Amino acid sequence: MRERSTAEGDLARRGFADANRAASLVATLPGSADGLVAAMGATADPNQALEALTDLAAGDEELLARILDDKGWRIRVTAVLGFSRALARHLVIHPVDLQVLRPEPERWSAARIRDDLLASVGLGKLATAGFQRLASAVAHEPDAADRLRLANKRHLVRIAARDLSCDDPSAIVDDIAAELADLADAVMICALAIARSQVANSELVRLGIIALGKCGAQELNYLSDIDVLFIGEPASPQGGTAEALIIANRLAAATMRICSAHSGCGTIWQVDAALRPEGNAGPLVRSLAGHRAYYEKWAKNWEFQAMLKARPMAGDPELTRGFTEIVGPLVWQVGGRENFMTEMQAMRHRVIELIPAADSDREVKLSAGGLRDVEFSVQMLQLVHGRIDERLRHRGTLVSLHALAEHGYVGRADAAALDAAYRFERCLEHRIQLQHLRRSHLLPPAGMDREHIARSLGLADGTTLWKRWRRTALEVGTRQQRVFYSPLLLTVSRLPEEALRLSPQAAKDRLKALGFSDASAALQHIEVLTTGSSRAVEIQRQLLPAMLGWFATGPDPDLGLMSFRRLSEEMGSTPWYLHALRDEGQMAELLAHILSTSRYVISMIGHDPVSIQMLADEKELSLRGRDDLVQLMLTVVRRHEQAEEAVFAVRVLRRRELLRLAFADVLGRLDVDALGQGLSDLADATVEAALTIAVREQPGDVPPIGVVAMGSWGGAELGYSSDIDAMFVVPDETDSRQIARANAVVTRLRSMLGSPGPEPPLKVDPGLRPEGHDGPMVRTVSSFLAYYRRWSETWEHQALLRADFGAGDRELVGELLAGVAAVRWPPAGITPGQVSEIRRMKARIEAERIERGADPHRNLKLGPGGLSDVQWTVQLLQLRHAGQLPALRSQSTMAVLDGCEAEDLITAEDAETLRAAWHMAGRLRNATMLVRGRPSEQLPMGSRAMGAVAMLMGYGKSESSALLEDYGRTTRHATGVVERIFWESER
Repeated sequence: MRERSTAEGDLARRGFADANRAASLVATLPGSADGLVAAMGATADPNQALEALTDLAAGDEELLARILDDKGWRIRVTAVLGFSRALARHLVIHPVDLQVLRPEPERWSAARIRDDLLASVGLGKLATAGFQRLASAVAHEPDAADRLRLANKRHLVRIAARDLSCDDPSAIVDDIAAELADLADAVMICALAIARSQVANSELVRLGIIALGKCGAQELNYLSDIDVLFIGEPASPQGGTAEALIIANRLAAATMRICSAHSGCGTIWQVDAALRPEGNAGPLVRSLAGHRAYYEKWAKNWEFQAMLKARPMAGDPELTRGFTEIVGPLVWQVGGRENFMTEMQAMRHRVIELIPAADSDREVKLSAGGLRDVEFSVQMLQLVHGRIDERLRHRGTLVSLHALAEHGYVGRADAAALDAAYRFERCLEHRIQLQHLRRSHLLPPAGMDREHIARSLGLADGTTLWKRWRRTALEVGTRQQRVFYSPLLLTVSRLPEEALRLSPQAAKDRLKALGFSDASAALQHIEVLTTGSSRAVEIQRQLLPAMLGWFATGPDPDLGLMSFRRLSEEMGSTPWYLHALRDEGQMAELLAHILSTSRYVISMIGHDPVSIQMLADEKELSLRGRDDLVQLMLTVVRRHEQAEEAVFAVRVLRRRELLRLAFADVLGRLDVDALGQGLSDLADATVEAALTIAVREQPGDVPPIGVVAMGSWGGAELGYSSDIDAMFVVPDETDSRQIARANAVVTRLRSMLGSPGPEPPLKVDPGLRPEGHDGPMVRTVSSFLAYYRRWSETWEHQALLRADFGAGDRELVGELLAGVAAVRWPPAGITPGQVSEIRRMKARIEAERIERGADPHRNLKLGPGGLSDVQWTVQLLQLRHAGQLPALRSQSTMAVLDGCEAEDLITAEDAETLRAAWHMAGRLRNATMLVRGRPSEQLPMGSRAMGAVAMLMGYGKSESSALLEDYGRTTRHATGVVERIFWESER
């Protein structure tokens, strides 16, 4: 009894969940228990190994006895049974395959694997045959496909045993992957031979099969999809190409089906031909001429990147060789194409964004810091520098990484770190797939599957595995920045560096590939930023690799780097500046994005560099409300007795608040409505402060002055480039001398805010007042009301629709607006004559104000479907119905549109169409100002500026054409609504 207790304790220590049951099962197995228990205890899942051995004993106890009596055989069998449930089930059903585990593990050559599989499908006579003969072989055995499936599984058992019994699996992971790729080649050769027996007239065609992706790179997993591409030609010169391609398509489809079909003998893997020309929409098979035409004329950058891994796999060697000769030279030209790197980076980012949030930190292949990031980095550097340096032209990731390090394109320490990370992640991916023979790249959630993977890799437990994976992913992210950008610093650095220094030309090639237009200037900026021995220079050296990466992902990397240099020259001696960039979380990344995007912001930062401190705290990018802004402005005014000092302080404060809004806008924290409200609130506060200063410095008695906000200001719809429209009102009892003083105050206010200076001016335009520029600047309430009753024109009634309180005396403005309520919201609506007058005025404005020769469809304000179309359509409905419908009595265009929809004056579909056009045109106008730094109602014509606008709008790099298409479609739809509702039948 004591001996049994001791045995059970030993079993428990070795990882058996139910030691009592385990002891009973071990007792039923043949041979000595000691060596067997030790072998099972060394596996990932001793319980699973014991259950499988028990099942094997029930089927063939004699075979199991021989296995258990042979130490090496026993270790290899238990290693497989104790990790892969799928292979354990296979071996219980097909115990004969245990024989492949008897010899010491070794790498089989591709020829040996191929000959073994040929024999399995009845083509043993073709052992040692050349590829030309194999390409036309026909496997007639009726069960050849099932025999191929079983043979593939037998080799998986053999390869898995070599993998699982290795003390350091990461050391052989590339060799395991290459052997799996050799197995895939052999499977495809046999599958093609079987398919020829199933497809009529297959002897009339030649079919070549190209391996792509991981199979092409000979970096295959246990259960990867196999990426392939097919080439077909007639078997004889007399054959017709069209007929041959029809047969070749059937033959290729049959080959794929044999590999992916399920039967009682299982399945092999999926064959994926989606990387072919035109993807799944294109023909499965093309001739060599068809492939040549496509890749020379139509292929996109990413398609050439995919062809980097292309190699002959199976079928006709003349066709596969011909294909690689076609695409090979083209692959090595793509790295020099404009926007190549930015397009590839955008695709990589989209892939990461598409990973479900719940899986993002467990996705070993596609997530940030995963396998794909290492592969992507290596491929990008290969394609950039391999155009000139043929020594970099390899398919495999690790061999290419080593070549980049050996020839000076990547630091040796970085290459070693990425090599180790890639090997670990590939081992992890192998284990994930081998466990259940499922195509997955997700690390299992916490639980026994994760524990078993950890044990199979020699780690203590699942928690240790998780920490190792996350640490490795972070390491990959850090090294990615270094391998791309650190060599650029060393190229121009005067510091000694034995490991790495790119040649000037190689550095320029890399900068161009990363999106820098003027690589020479970029190198000069880098040199200035990194030359010297001061603490500031040292911090800049630390920052620049990351900053260069962020600049490269922005719309204008050249602008970003140049602006960073200027800012650092200005602020480098300021203690907080560089330390904040280095230590304050995302501050450096946010700044890099802004500097590579917005000339408008850059110009203001140049006068107020300290403002970038706002980027260190997310709360600083929150908008201030109107009341807070007014209080802040008036506090500043009270601190300065001298008018000029007070005005300067107000304008500086306004610039700081404009920067707050622009920062938030560039970083995607604001929508167009919130920005319009923020800019309008800031205008309120600025005018309030200027009015206070102007009144304070005016001698004599100044009457109360109310400022009426008109136009976009009144509607809280200002843009960055907007002037503010205003009217000025004083009480009825104001005498002529007081009116003169009020006029002087208004003149001074306009001068204070609108004069040129380092701070952005705020021009106050009183042109919408009664009688326009010919009328008095200031009127009493009664004068205003008399004018609107007797003399005002329809356009002036329309202008009043957006009148609201702006600054000064709120009661005065309220009295005036109450007095004109019946003018702007006429109880009986407007007459047909007034409608025609409004339409004529709109047509005249468009004819006069759109520049001659400019494309009206690119005019965001006056063009078809633009801001003016939406605004005037809504205002026409407002003039017609607001007198009877209080829901339409708002200064906001969108609020009125909402009211029109609620009152059934416009359908929900039409309202949404106008809303979409209004918001898109408004966003584009603001984005154009941010990018160019100067006002314009026209979309930019330059590709770089338009690309920057597109990125601000949420599009990827090189997607400006998609933005233009979307804007064109949106405005076309809006124009249709405007034609029906605003113009009716008048044009």
